[in-house]
Amino acid sequence: MNTCILMARIVQAPELRYTQDNQTPVASMIVEFEGGREEDPPMTLKAVGWGNLATDIQESYQVGDRVILQGSLRMNTIDRPEGYKEKRAELSVSRIYKQDGTFSPTLTSQSTSEASPRPSNVVPLNYNKAPNPAPVAPPPEPVTVPSGFSSSDNEPDLDDIPF
Repeated sequence: MNTCILMARIVQAPELRYTQDNQTPVASMIVEFEGGREEDPPMTLKAVGWGNLATDIQESYQVGDRVILQGSLRMNTIDRPEGYKEKRAELSVSRIYKQDGTFSPTLTSQSTSEASPRPSNVVPLNYNKAPNPAPVAPPPEPVTVPSGFSSSDNEPDLDDIPF
């Protein structure tokens, strides 16, 4: 399965347009995310949402918003006027989350217009901000040896073995 989750910042405002055949809304935007290594420059990627998700993206998100995008990654081939083909990566968005921990009510392009509650598997990004005290283990219980047993009868003392 081709699933990608990306934490990014919107650097170009979402642009809403419609397909020619059935007038399906399509929103596209450019997002920027950190490189794989510390010395790498930030990278950009085109992100596209379809249907109800497209209108939600256009209405609710703007330049500078930090978002978490979930979707599938694909490569588009573009014929250049110079005579060569260029490949560009594009993320087809199926879910979008604001980084402040709120969940977009529109899950996918096939979802209804009813607002959905936050799924139980979504943890807000500021979850670990408050320090939690470390759990304290209970003291060990004393071990009692029954009266008929002695550990020194037939067993060698392992503490006297040199290493």
